[in-house]
Amino acid sequence: MKKRATTLFTALVCFFVSIFALQAQEDILEKLNEIAIVDQKVMMPMRDGIRLATDIYRPKGDGKYPIIFSRTPYNFNSWGNGEQRTGNARRAYEYIKKGYAYVVQNERGRYFSEGEWDILGVPLTDGYDAFEWMKNQSWSNGKIGTLGCSSTAEWQMAVSALDHPSHAAMVPQGYGAGVGRVGDVNEQGNWYRGGAEQMLFFSWLYGVEHDKFKPRIPKGATQEDLIRISRFYDLAPENPRVDMSEALKHLPIQDILKNINGKHEIFDKMIGRKPNDSDWFKGGIYHDDKDIGTPSFWFASWYDVSITPNLKLFNHARNNSKDTFIRNNQYLVIAPTLHCAYTRATENTIVGERSVGDARLNYDEQITKWFDLWLKEEQNDFKETTPRVQYYTMGSNEWQSSEVWPPANTKMVTYYLNSNGKANSRFGDGRLTTKKAGKDNPDSFTYDPMSPVPSYGGNVCCTGNAIRGGARDQKDMEARHDILVYTTDILKEDTEVTGFIESKLFISSDVKDTDFTIKLIDVYPDDTAYNLDETIQRVRYREGYDKEVFMEKGNVYEVNLTPMSTSNLFKKGHRIRVEISSSNFPRFARNLNTGGNNYDEKVGMVAHNNVHHSSKYPSQIRIPIAMN
Repeated sequence: MKKRATTLFTALVCFFVSIFALQAQEDILEKLNEIAIVDQKVMMPMRDGIRLATDIYRPKGDGKYPIIFSRTPYNFNSWGNGEQRTGNARRAYEYIKKGYAYVVQNERGRYFSEGEWDILGVPLTDGYDAFEWMKNQSWSNGKIGTLGCSSTAEWQMAVSALDHPSHAAMVPQGYGAGVGRVGDVNEQGNWYRGGAEQMLFFSWLYGVEHDKFKPRIPKGATQEDLIRISRFYDLAPENPRVDMSEALKHLPIQDILKNINGKHEIFDKMIGRKPNDSDWFKGGIYHDDKDIGTPSFWFASWYDVSITPNLKLFNHARNNSKDTFIRNNQYLVIAPTLHCAYTRATENTIVGERSVGDARLNYDEQITKWFDLWLKEEQNDFKETTPRVQYYTMGSNEWQSSEVWPPANTKMVTYYLNSNGKANSRFGDGRLTTKKAGKDNPDSFTYDPMSPVPSYGGNVCCTGNAIRGGARDQKDMEARHDILVYTTDILKEDTEVTGFIESKLFISSDVKDTDFTIKLIDVYPDDTAYNLDETIQRVRYREGYDKEVFMEKGNVYEVNLTPMSTSNLFKKGHRIRVEISSSNFPRFARNLNTGGNNYDEKVGMVAHNNVHHSSKYPSQIRIPIAMN
């Protein structure tokens, strides 16, 4: 009886929450209709005849207005509840009040948009064609700004490279999955890190991809028809709930979505691509052989899945865009949050388990001034009052600013790995010192892909219940003997680390291929150990992603890992620590150590891996320390 009462109470709570959400949605739509011309389900034509479903909100009257444009694979049907729908209506309302038109559009193949969907809304010409259509409307002043976080941001960079004259400004937020190759970083839109698969897309595609057998609106449906039926059908699939913490364990990984009865057409074509496959360069991902042609206000966050590629892209745009004007109009904010969680900062911002203090920032005010500057050509004080780079330093819990990234006052300090060959776990003898070790006493550990180091906290997105992101105490994890732990002496003064963290390992193994992982840790006086950033390298790609070079037993190899990034004050009495292992699962796919494809294998090999440290093999981490 008690169970039935609980179930009834839960059902009632859900019912009333839905009622309140619907009422809130109706309220915001009423407010919009008071001040705006609302034109929904406009089918915007692309050059190949495909039509994309578009909602247009613009101030009442006969004026010409600049446009804020949001293009998305997500559902924005205004009939119904849900944060995405309410959020779009509220955003439209706020921009209408500020004198803008607000336009939101589904990528081709999504919901009411015609055509077949692919990640990032390819072809790129869809973005260009949308700009062209909007600039020619009687209510448009010809200037368009793009805005969005995650999937509504990631398409913006490659379309910027097409250099449409109306694309006057952009605000990409949490944009990592749109970054392919930038210099020495090669993630192919977050699919890889260091040549190892990042498993976020395995989970994300389960929840997002529509089935090829989905119901479709008849071709040629009128706007009136679409508005009417959208009140009853929004074409949003309801995916059965899946325990991703278990689903991601399945082998081979190419069958993970099939194993949970997910849609897997896009996944199937991506899972077999190697990091340098030519197909990565044919879609909607931005690569460094393209130009950024738009003034850009970038937003990144320390615990996002791709903080380093995001910062590398900002530097690339600022230093390498062909037009000096574009180079001089790149701005950056780095918040201490998880993916797209900028506005969730409070007086006491908790990221994972760690308080990073009052991390609030006047985001809306800055973004509005940015768009006013470029879309309305207002002579405001954005450039005078907005630093080139605003970044939050954890530990000291303060916003700081700089003209460049990393800040000019940082100095790279090298810490060397050192031990007597017993650095296994935090109870071992691993040390970080500014002097190289003399004699080589390599640290050894066994990596069994069937018992990988579990991901705990970290820089994550979109993995369902598989990983709890952010800063979390690694102390218990560090009791494992397949984790090597190296720690500095207790710091005698506050030490601020801000910038890119570089790491070089000298390794050997008894298998052809394996992975090496690293984490940067802030260790408190009570031994609480908070993770700051993490990375990985698949050893077969140590010489570049255009070739695979396997190991031979008995040889020592140099491995340079993708840089990590942070801004953190290690306070006096704290210690700096790095963890090294061969797995961080399911943040990254397990290397089965066979030297095979990995994605189509289900049986792994146990690897006996070694990290060498001596004058001959100076395994190290280079840390950017802020100088007074």
